[in-house]
Amino acid sequence: MSWYEDAVAYQIYPLGLTGAPYENDGVLQHRLLQLIENGWIDHMARLGVTCLVLNPVFQSEAHGYDTIDYHQVDVRLGTHDDLRRVVDACHAKGIRVLLDGVFNHVGRSFWAFADVRERREASPYAGWFNINWGANNEYDDGFGYETWAGVPYLVKLNHHDPACNEHCADAMRAWERDYGIDGLRLDVAYCLDLGFLGYLRQVADELTAKRGEKFLLLGETMFGDYNRWMNDHACDSVTNYEVYKGLWSSMNAANMHEVAYALERQSGSHPWDLYTGKHLLNFADNHDVPRIATKLDDQRQLRPLYGILFGMCGVPCVYYGSEWGIEGEQHFGDHELRPALEEPEWNELTDWIGALAKARHASEALRWGDYTQLCVSPRQLAFQRRTDHERVIVLVNAADEPAVLHFDAQCGRGVDLISGAEHDFGAGSELGPFEVRFVRCER
Repeated sequence: MSWYEDAVAYQIYPLGLTGAPYENDGVLQHRLLQLIENGWIDHMARLGVTCLVLNPVFQSEAHGYDTIDYHQVDVRLGTHDDLRRVVDACHAKGIRVLLDGVFNHVGRSFWAFADVRERREASPYAGWFNINWGANNEYDDGFGYETWAGVPYLVKLNHHDPACNEHCADAMRAWERDYGIDGLRLDVAYCLDLGFLGYLRQVADELTAKRGEKFLLLGETMFGDYNRWMNDHACDSVTNYEVYKGLWSSMNAANMHEVAYALERQSGSHPWDLYTGKHLLNFADNHDVPRIATKLDDQRQLRPLYGILFGMCGVPCVYYGSEWGIEGEQHFGDHELRPALEEPEWNELTDWIGALAKARHASEALRWGDYTQLCVSPRQLAFQRRTDHERVIVLVNAADEPAVLHFDAQCGRGVDLISGAEHDFGAGSELGPFEVRFVRCER
């Protein structure tokens, strides 16, 4: 058990939110302090957030994933002291902070790669990269090098080099020491060498022992068996793209069986269930995919979609701005997905997500319980979350008309943790259009 399993997470892409120029102009601006001054941290606390996932904050060429220096805060965002103030302000509100650990690749201006470009084979850092000295590249460096996903300005690090790995580990230690962070999101963890990932886990365990509480490793994964990257020798948790796809697709296709299958496959009680008892990071959108309000054909289904997100196994994560329903398509550069927002807003959707977070915090079963599917139809879903001390039944109607869900609840009555209203299971569970209930059973 750790603080993470109880968390409600919130993701911010700071270069976007604060309106930093896309290309690094080298001009120091204290934009990171907008998170304090414009009310974002207060907003997160009001929403029920207990963990901030903060995307790249260190010096980079453009979007943050093309790192120049792991030990310098990006001048477009501010200074070492600014970042420390933000982390401290989050901690004062009971919000833990994860930074983005971009250790798979760096930008071409990364200090060690710049030395290789200047000194070639004589550079002591030549082994930090996978270089073909007999080739060339589009920048006419006079050598070729491995990249991430064929992107020429993202230079892949060689994690078979001990000195390179130690540099990354030193960055982790420094970030925990200097800023007091609580863990890392590991960018493209699915690309990282498993031996290197195991080494990062050793460093994280070292920091956990020092702190007396979990220093978390959250890996970005998209496909395959997540246990490859989520185990005692790798990450503590990973991003749940499988259920992300099922959430919006089930709504658009009127096929709740899709997300129900994913939930049952991941967390049910069958021998083949993959992640029972584990806490994946669940999300409706993030900085790499279209905003959920854009992705849904019917935005009224945002309510039941977030109801599933907060009722299912794992840790729910909300992407900044989506809690009041902003839209955004995915285009080259993803600027629309990472917009500048002066201050947070609040509307009925934000109220709803805040109520879901409050209900989750109040329920051991919703945070820790096992998963049992009770019934599923094209636009309705019911499942149970249960611990030894509590049983909660999640009822979801994604249709624009009332629905009655029939199943054997083995529970006569209960109380909805969201609204406080009593619920009678006697003649079937009737739900209004787009309604969700988290019913704590009396027995």
